[in-house]
Amino acid sequence: MNSSELLYFSLFILFVLVALLLDLGLFNKHDKIIRPRQAMVKTVVWVSLALLFYLFLNLFGENIHGISTIETLKMHVAKYGQSVAILDNDYAQSINNYRHELSLEFITGYLIEEALSMDNLFVIILIFTAFGVEKRLYHRVLFWGILGAIVFRCLFIFTGAILVTKFEWILYLFAAFLVFTGIRMFVNRNEEEKVETENHPVVRFASKYFSIHKHFEGNKFFVRINKKNLITPLFLVLLIIEFTDILFAVDSIPAIFAVTKDPYIVFFSNIFAILGLRSLFFLLINIIHKFHFFKHGLSVLLVFIGVKMVLNDWLKTIGFTIEYSLLVIALIFALSILLSLLIPEKKHHR
Repeated sequence: MNSSELLYFSLFILFVLVALLLDLGLFNKHDKIIRPRQAMVKTVVWVSLALLFYLFLNLFGENIHGISTIETLKMHVAKYGQSVAILDNDYAQSINNYRHELSLEFITGYLIEEALSMDNLFVIILIFTAFGVEKRLYHRVLFWGILGAIVFRCLFIFTGAILVTKFEWILYLFAAFLVFTGIRMFVNRNEEEKVETENHPVVRFASKYFSIHKHFEGNKFFVRINKKNLITPLFLVLLIIEFTDILFAVDSIPAIFAVTKDPYIVFFSNIFAILGLRSLFFLLINIIHKFHFFKHGLSVLLVFIGVKMVLNDWLKTIGFTIEYSLLVIALIFALSILLSLLIPEKKHHR
């Protein structure tokens, strides 16, 4: 990590922390149910911030890596395997080509993570419902869940980047895993998902190593009773959501590595997507069940990304650029939503 990368990474983390603290401390001082209108406003804000970052990359993207010469540009393009047209006698045009590629990598990764996060929303709703969490507490749990997710995503992404750089064949393992996951998701698309409150692995782990209070205590994660510290069921829910996010990261992070090997772009796109996950949750909580074709779309998306990862070099030779990848991903995303709205869900009778 050079000085420019350290600077932009630090500024980004600072921006995330300030935004989250403002959200919890200024706009949500008290636990309350987030209404659809408020969720819509927040969703628009987060999407707008992501688009502004896309614009920044399109105008000044080379600054993140401290690129200032043709030589350093060539080095970074070679390091991350990017398809950038570099003209030895035209640095201005070359850097414009690089900015264009970098910004497209970001927005494509962002769209992939947003799509995959939708599946995460289904599970989060099931977790809250299974444990009987009050709706007014949803925001607080998701806030702390996002903080934990940022830490784990950072570790996963930069560890993955190191492994991909040293052992490029790992990309083929990622590809095989994505194709397998996509096929399995399609085969199991009609199975009813359940959350076992007693037999969940996180519950069993916590019961073994911690003392658990039997009842919720408002918005408290910990209580002290008879000079003994206990974790509340609300903290247990937080642990389960954190565990669930780690499982989803196993899918989403390799998927973005199919778009770019630049760990900073993977990280920025990933974090922008999960930052908007809370507002998206409250926006879609009452209608998400209507998107019954979404798992079909996600399964196709995962298979497409896995196949593209394997055939990436060949696709470059036939002119299949990142613009086409972005178009395919957007079409899969849009078509699954459109079909859900146009075709009523068939009820499965047992």
